Amino acid sequence: MAKPKLLMMGAYAAWDMDDLEANYDVLKYWEAPDRDAFVRSHGADVRAIATRGDLGASADVMSKLPKLEIVSCYGVGVDAIDLGYAKSKGIRVTNTPDVLTADVADMGIALLLAVARQIPRGDAYVRDGSWAKANMDLVTRVSGKKAGIVGMGRVGSTVAKRLAGFDCDVAYFDVNKRADLPYAFVADLVELARRSEFLIVTLAGGGSTKGMINARVLDALGPDGILVNISRGSTVDETALLDALASKRIKGAGLDVFWNEPNIDARFKALDNVVLQPHHASGTVETRKAMGKLVRDNLKAHFSGSALLTPVV
Repeated sequence: MAKPKLLMMGAYAAWDMDDLEANYDVLKYWEAPDRDAFVRSHGADVRAIATRGDLGASADVMSKLPKLEIVSCYGVGVDAIDLGYAKSKGIRVTNTPDVLTADVADMGIALLLAVARQIPRGDAYVRDGSWAKANMDLVTRVSGKKAGIVGMGRVGSTVAKRLAGFDCDVAYFDVNKRADLPYAFVADLVELARRSEFLIVTLAGGGSTKGMINARVLDALGPDGILVNISRGSTVDETALLDALASKRIKGAGLDVFWNEPNIDARFKALDNVVLQPHHASGTVETRKAMGKLVRDNLKAHFSGSALLTPVV
């Protein structure tokens, strides 16, 4: 029996590629010099797409695959996949929730500590010999402070659990109050920022959350406030954030995601009150292996007629 044709939008790790190539006729979209021609030439029999959260699957690509049945996404975020088109054509979509939650939450705490305790600066202070001349300036405590979480989903609630271990006073903003959580619900985002010294963004991406962290929110966070973003770059108005950082209207920021990644605004690199990461919150061997396995397991379930493990559409 012929292997199902699988269009891959971008490379996965070798352990995933080996398994996929053993079970599917893999078409490597990202390697094609003329991608439109590649899809026109090979798309007639493609039954599945394997993609990543940053690459997605557009309506334009899907429309050229008349036999497409499923899009399996390596990552939680599916805002780069045209879900409306997929639903209208009966194309199933899956993602990889839960398996990366712990690592993303860990990164949120790591970035908070890195900014508040100025860990990168401290490292440089030792390496460049400054410590021999004078003690480093005092920094900011994390434990016992008021922390606000913007978006209380899987990642947000896990961040809250970790912050509770630091004896932080945790509150959150979301569409609705969660009855299953003990933290204070604040229905107004600006008010949450005003009561918080640390504001950690764990929102989903997409049009409904675009630019939610704006100048009003940052001004409410204030000159003693620290912003951490482990969600999507689109959730923050970067012009407003850069202005707030440069003018010290907020104390600092820890960022794993950006609007135009990986070609981020160069102004971030010149600031000494921001800690930058290359969208790597889930970038552990353990989590990436689990994510790849869930992609493969969803594909296997689909082609064996079993229920999908983590359907989105």
